[in-house]
Amino acid sequence: MSESAPSPSLPVVAIVGRPNVGKSTLLNRIVGRREAIVEERPGVTRDRKAVEAEWCGRSFLVVDTGGWTSSGDPLDVSVSRQAKRAWTEADVVVLVVDVTVGVTPEDAEVATMLRAGTAPVLVVANKVDGPNREPDMWELVKLGLGDPWPVSALHGRGSGDLLDAVVDLLPGSGDEAEAHGDGLAAAVAKVPAVAIVGRPNVGKSTLFNRLIGDERSVVHDLPGTTRDTIDTEVDTPEGRIRFVDTAGMRRRSRIDRGTEYYSLVRALQAVDAADLAVLVIDASEGITHQDQRLAERIDAAGCPTVILLNKWETLDAEARAQVQIDVADRLHFLSTSPVIKGSALTGKSVHKVLPALGQAVDAYRRRVPTGELNQVIQAAQSSHASPGGRVLYATQGAVEPPTFTLFANRDIPPTYLRYLERAVREHFELGNTPIKLRVRRRSG
Repeated sequence: MSESAPSPSLPVVAIVGRPNVGKSTLLNRIVGRREAIVEERPGVTRDRKAVEAEWCGRSFLVVDTGGWTSSGDPLDVSVSRQAKRAWTEADVVVLVVDVTVGVTPEDAEVATMLRAGTAPVLVVANKVDGPNREPDMWELVKLGLGDPWPVSALHGRGSGDLLDAVVDLLPGSGDEAEAHGDGLAAAVAKVPAVAIVGRPNVGKSTLFNRLIGDERSVVHDLPGTTRDTIDTEVDTPEGRIRFVDTAGMRRRSRIDRGTEYYSLVRALQAVDAADLAVLVIDASEGITHQDQRLAERIDAAGCPTVILLNKWETLDAEARAQVQIDVADRLHFLSTSPVIKGSALTGKSVHKVLPALGQAVDAYRRRVPTGELNQVIQAAQSSHASPGGRVLYATQGAVEPPTFTLFANRDIPPTYLRYLERAVREHFELGNTPIKLRVRRRSG
């Protein structure tokens, strides 16, 4: 979902309010699936999360925000700043208030700021689970934003009427919105997704913000700040890329709360769905067992990977030498992956990440000439004969990743296939992109 390059764009609906009033539950209700992490505890949602939704043929983006609060806590200030930015950029704002609590001072402060804005605002009286709660919603009229909409985000009561009102306020015609939606889907399908992964508090969100040139994720020196995956599509010198910031991955034995479990699930899903990955490692702590497990998961997903040894400036010469030895030893299965030594905080060497990703994307989509491919295969077989079958002919059948079909007169041993794969990879400079070799028997 594009922020920096909004064309083709969809109308934006921001869901705002203080913490724990049901904003994420309402987003899940609108999109019809568990997209945002929900838990009955304040502060679970900390970043802005945009999800495409559709109602009555109209497509739009719904932006879930962290709760706005006036506590003054540094993390709360950062979260509130993100929430305020979301509603100032939105076409329609939905202010959620917990009807069982009534209007609080923070609800009133948010309403005051929204009245000063230009976007239309709908006030949602959430947790109206039955007719007996409806009289309570009229207290919300004092917010000065019109009559409230009685809704139960958890049970779906009143959500259809609310969405009818939202759609009526969206800019543009239905045909335009539908065309934009089709264009967005087509654009997303063609844009490579890059998952930024790593253990908690290694600097993923700091790197994410620096790469997209925008303070998009909340960054704070507290492990576990990012609870959900956040994605942003940006234009870069290497082409358009969709970056996905993920929650830090812990060992399952250390995940004892529902929110952290779902954060882990989302992060793993992001890795499995990504085209490429940036593995962020805290160089000051060396290559840990968990770094190694994460690298194995990325490798199993078939993602070309760029490794960033973050916080490199904090190491002395001896520590730097040891980390490089550990990378070669413990991450040997990613030996073809570029390793960048830098600092997400200061920006040192971060400029090398995009070119490395660009080269990986190019290799991931590479289509090679059939004649040249067969020359490489025949030269490899001439240099080192197969102990089994011989490849008679080879052709590339697909890209993303490059997939080759080898027609052979007999079965080819797996070790020899790896030899041929290495020959193809080196000749066509495919780097660390995964390669698939398929063998078909043919007499000849």
